[in-house]
Amino acid sequence: MIRFAVIGEIGSGKSYVAKQFGHPVFNADLEVAKIYKKDKKCFLKIKKALPSYISSFPIRKSELFRAIISNKSNLKKIIKIIHPKIRKKMNSFIKKNKNKRIVVLDIPLLIENKINKKSDILIFVDAPKKEINRRLKKRKDFNLKIVNILKKFQLPVEVKKRKSDFIIKNNFNKSIKKNVKKVIGEIFK
Repeated sequence: MIRFAVIGEIGSGKSYVAKQFGHPVFNADLEVAKIYKKDKKCFLKIKKALPSYISSFPIRKSELFRAIISNKSNLKKIIKIIHPKIRKKMNSFIKKNKNKRIVVLDIPLLIENKINKKSDILIFVDAPKKEINRRLKKRKDFNLKIVNILKKFQLPVEVKKRKSDFIIKNNFNKSIKKNVKKVIGEIFK
């Protein structure tokens, strides 16, 4: 099995690019959203860790944001609860797709949390800052303070680019499919 790991900045279009490969995708952000909506055990752990902020099930992002903004160490508490669950879900996804030739991992903190394997093919999604910011502001739950806090948990863009096997330019237009095909062509020369 070949593991493509799509990495990049918040808002760079990683999830869109991951889908363009046409293979099974593990999307960590979607899995986290499911946990917040459906996992009562997780809710109880987060409520216990952040009793002043979390009031009811399902967990609301606004409450998590308030907790993180009031004290950055609260993000570490959330990560400590959520990441083991995401890692378990990822392993289950990989096991379920073990007969597939390729799987795509869309995990924002893949390198930072040392989830990647040496054999993973790292693909960095490079998008113009101006466009990233414009698109982020359109998100329903956009919060600049949260974005800035989350960015501090990520490796610098230049480090991620250096660690990557490929860089896909995302100008948020139709050329992205062509760029993905080019990368696949390079991998399977």
